[in-house]
Amino acid sequence: MGFMERVDRLPVLGLGVSTEYGAGSGESSLDIKKLRALHPEYAGFLEIGVEVSRGLDDDAASWTQAGLPCTYHFLDVNLDEPEDMNEPWLDGVRSLIGLMKPAWMCGDAGLWHFGPRDRGHMLLLPPILTDGSARAMAEGIIRLREETGLEVLPENPPGHLYVGDLHLLEFFARVAAYADTGLLIDCAHLAIYQRTCGHEPTTALDVVPWECVVELHVAGAREGEHQGFSYVEDDHTPRVLDDTWSIYESIVPRTSNLRAVVYECERNPLENCLEGFSRLGRTLSQHAHAGWR
Repeated sequence: MGFMERVDRLPVLGLGVSTEYGAGSGESSLDIKKLRALHPEYAGFLEIGVEVSRGLDDDAASWTQAGLPCTYHFLDVNLDEPEDMNEPWLDGVRSLIGLMKPAWMCGDAGLWHFGPRDRGHMLLLPPILTDGSARAMAEGIIRLREETGLEVLPENPPGHLYVGDLHLLEFFARVAAYADTGLLIDCAHLAIYQRTCGHEPTTALDVVPWECVVELHVAGAREGEHQGFSYVEDDHTPRVLDDTWSIYESIVPRTSNLRAVVYECERNPLENCLEGFSRLGRTLSQHAHAGWR
């Protein structure tokens, strides 16, 4: 069964938030229980960042034990390295899937570690933007999908330096084709890439197979400069760049199989995030697809 048939089986999760181990323990962190109680329309699901060696923290465990919708966002696998998917790691993944019952798996498709995997490494570099790298990543996606029985959605990661002859969006278009998979487009990460490479925010959107895009991410970022080098840091604050909003609002109308949107603001007080949630929701309401509501 091809992806265009499989995608019809994926649930519509709506607008949700992300977390990772310990993210909710800070004094000013987002209270996901409070968010769901006061604004359930902004907490349709929880995207849980997972390192197998750490498992779930109390917030994530409480959410999943309540049977609430979630997704599994991996933080510890390089999809293009076959040796990463060893049996001990896969056993851990399957065990967590049994506890979480996620709608699908997803994660930044880059390098989470360099050399042997180690707990807490979380390096996260972008992939090499070549056709060969896209084929290797596709093989990893296919294997992980077969090992888990879940859709595996690769996400465009952030970065300050990119190597290869393909535009980032062309790279992921090829991954989608080679792996027969859906995609997760992170609008904040894409804004960073476009600016770093001197492109306009919406450059190359036409190369993406938008019917394959299942999930979108939006997050804030910090602009900085060091010794004459200007950069953008993906910091998950509510300060969303205009470039990111432009990308998000250009993408939503193009998608036909969008199932989920995540506002990555997990370490910020609820009141600071409401304006962003509202803007995300307004765009979705204006371009709602069949079944979204």
